[in-house]
Amino acid sequence: MPHIYLSAIPFSPRGIGVSEQYLGLYPRIFGIQRGGQSRWPAIQSIFSGHTLFVTSVAFSPDGRRIASGSLDKSVRVWDAETGETVLGPLGGHTNFVNSVSFSPDGRRIVSGSRDQSVRVWDADTGQITLGPLEGHTGGVNSVSFSPDGRRVVSGSEDLSVRVWDAETGQTAVGPLEGHTATVNSVSFSPDGRRIVSGSSDGSVRVWDTEAGRTVLGLLEGHTDWVRSVSFSPDGRRIVSGSDDTSVRVWDAETGEAVLEPLRGHTDYVYSVSFSQDGRRIVSGSRDNSVRVWDADTGQIALGPLEGHTDDVNSVSFSPDGRRIVSGSDDKSIRVWDTETDQTAVGPSHGHNDWVRSVSFSPDGRHIVSGSDDRSVRIWDAETGESVLGPLEGHTGSVNSVAFSPDCRRIVSGSSDKSVRVWDAEMGQTVVGPLEGHIAPVSSVSFSPDGRRIVSGSDDCLVRVWDAETGQTVVGPLGGHTAPVTSVFFSPDGQRIVSGSFDESVRVWDAETGQTVVGPLEGHTALVNSVSFSPDGRRIVSGSGDGSIRVWDAETGQTVLGPLKGHTDWIRSVSFSPDGQRILSGSHDQSIRVWDAKTGEALVGPLVRPSGVFAASFSPDGRRIVTGSSDTSIPVWDTEVTPSIVRSFIDHDAGTVAYHTDLGACLFNLSK
Repeated sequence: MPHIYLSAIPFSPRGIGVSEQYLGLYPRIFGIQRGGQSRWPAIQSIFSGHTLFVTSVAFSPDGRRIASGSLDKSVRVWDAETGETVLGPLGGHTNFVNSVSFSPDGRRIVSGSRDQSVRVWDADTGQITLGPLEGHTGGVNSVSFSPDGRRVVSGSEDLSVRVWDAETGQTAVGPLEGHTATVNSVSFSPDGRRIVSGSSDGSVRVWDTEAGRTVLGLLEGHTDWVRSVSFSPDGRRIVSGSDDTSVRVWDAETGEAVLEPLRGHTDYVYSVSFSQDGRRIVSGSRDNSVRVWDADTGQIALGPLEGHTDDVNSVSFSPDGRRIVSGSDDKSIRVWDTETDQTAVGPSHGHNDWVRSVSFSPDGRHIVSGSDDRSVRIWDAETGESVLGPLEGHTGSVNSVAFSPDCRRIVSGSSDKSVRVWDAEMGQTVVGPLEGHIAPVSSVSFSPDGRRIVSGSDDCLVRVWDAETGQTVVGPLGGHTAPVTSVFFSPDGQRIVSGSFDESVRVWDAETGQTVVGPLEGHTALVNSVSFSPDGRRIVSGSGDGSIRVWDAETGQTVLGPLKGHTDWIRSVSFSPDGQRILSGSHDQSIRVWDAKTGEALVGPLVRPSGVFAASFSPDGRRIVTGSSDTSIPVWDTEVTPSIVRSFIDHDAGTVAYHTDLGACLFNLSK
């Protein structure tokens, strides 16, 4: 007999059968006051590993694995359930891998590359079993096995299509010529007797695989490049996607369009494919979204599925039709559940350019963010809703933001060389612009009593301002020989720490402006971020050399580090409120948490789809907020298996998540 766990019901989507049946029967059970979902989310998994754009993805015939190809020249094989890399990276190609596909028995993978070659790999061992197959005189854009696995078809920038013997590697048919521009996509019919090709000449052609001649074409209707083509499982229809932003469905016998153009994408359609039952079509687009269409009516059946932060280059259904895999220029692979019928809940209002700085309010109720879109925004830290903003006035990127200790004001520093103080309730500028720096302001911070503001600038100087009058009260402090990247007051307000492009850290007397410690040297590249520990006895610094160092704030000696793990510039470092942990965010797209005494990695890497510019603990140390170039502002729970609990994204798409005992639940927001 099945068991219903009543404690789990409030956390389940309201629109599913279990919730609808049992919530009304138990009115006294605790409930969710705000947030929650109506349906299970579409996104299931995100796979990260490729170091450049993911160009092609494909499920294995049994649905248990996913193959991917990338501009990083490699092929990878993933576990479709766990997202673990099970094979690869497979190296051999000397240029971008543009296309990958499994053989019908799942034992081989074929790949096509811009290096003009085709290779066949053993899907279990990763060894090359055939190739490189050479003959094309331009990059290979698309490859696919025949239904019997005995042949491989390829389409190329040399305007031709070739058919290869999958055992010997010899050219079996071709080159098939007729297209007048690059061949972007090729695919066999289910019976293996025909090949469909799509080209930058805007046309679709159908070829006889035995005779090597065109049997149907030109299929014309698209007004721009045809990026992707595929047969339906019964071989009676062909789907095509184009740079004209439309999807078209054709009769494979007559070449007539059987549906009006399917419209909804707002940019190039890069990939299209039928589901195994032929009833749905999936499309991926340069507009960063995935859509699912009813193949009989042309209506949108699901989507847009949003989450990718860059072009979606490749999409494919799983064999059972219940999942979709997508690969993107954001370097990630996502797996979506196709059986959810709702993917968007709530509003989305946010930054539309890189988020440079984020910080919690001292009471933990709000988050402030600054962006390259020149605005400041304030968010509810629990719901993810925008509560104030955009605060506008700066004429350049907002590089740094921080709350005052009483939560009533916000300070911002900008590439327009100015500092502004804003009312955190009304959003009005109350002090400033504070002018004096002669180059972009990279970092700002309030003193612990809220009466002063410190700023660091690309003019190599540090300034201290009166937070009420806007007058310079100390400085400019000179000593750094290169741009100042980061400044921060000590907890007692008596000292200021600064980091610089000159690879050093300095500690200043906040009253006199004199250097009291430093320069602290040890980093071998610019110092991007510095911060005091809560007791003021230590300083943490993060550098372009990929390392973190902890210094004694009195003696200037290194007491811990260098801590290594990041593989690129460290953009942000800070102590947890209890001083026991250190948080770091890096251009390597990851966030890490370290033990502040031992240097041991405690959490991470937590991977983002783009470089992390800012990271900060909440006042209680239980959450982390980050800002990055993908315009999103995710909030992470540090006390469970790390998971996103909120994410505030751009005007086009947003993501919110909440963590319960049921796991990390994600759902998307759209306008």
